[in-house]
Amino acid sequence: MGFNYAILILPIRVVQAVFALIVLGTLAYTANKTFDSPSEVNFLIFASIWTLLALVYLLLAPAKFPEFAHKFAILGVEAVTMIFWFAGFIALSDLLGDWECGSSFGRQIKICRTSIAGDVFAAFEWVLFAITTGIAALHAWKNKGETTVKQDPVAEAQI
Repeated sequence: MGFNYAILILPIRVVQAVFALIVLGTLAYTANKTFDSPSEVNFLIFASIWTLLALVYLLLAPAKFPEFAHKFAILGVEAVTMIFWFAGFIALSDLLGDWECGSSFGRQIKICRTSIAGDVFAAFEWVLFAITTGIAALHAWKNKGETTVKQDPVAEAQI
């Protein structure tokens, strides 16, 4: 008998949704205040919206629509979302270095401060999706020989 991951999934999903909304708000402000919104900022805005849509699938499919909750589909959505967050926060942190937001002068500019805050939350979002991707990968590995499409109740959120 292993650890019951179901007690962790729903709180992690709630934190993922809250962090996606924080990143969406901070980087939408940055995109609004800059003359030409950088693609790195736009990508993380996309990743936030993608995450909110993915969370709807990841929460509702196993609980209400189990025929759509294939273990590899869930693993794929988790992995793609994790990759989006990783690529986005790395790209934005590189851009913030080019903008010299780490300097003492740069930290006084509100756009730099909000962009840094959005990037930090994006990095935390990547860590959270790395955890849930690992849980989904463990489930897929554990049940690799099964032909069933049913999601493991241990790896789904109880809603």
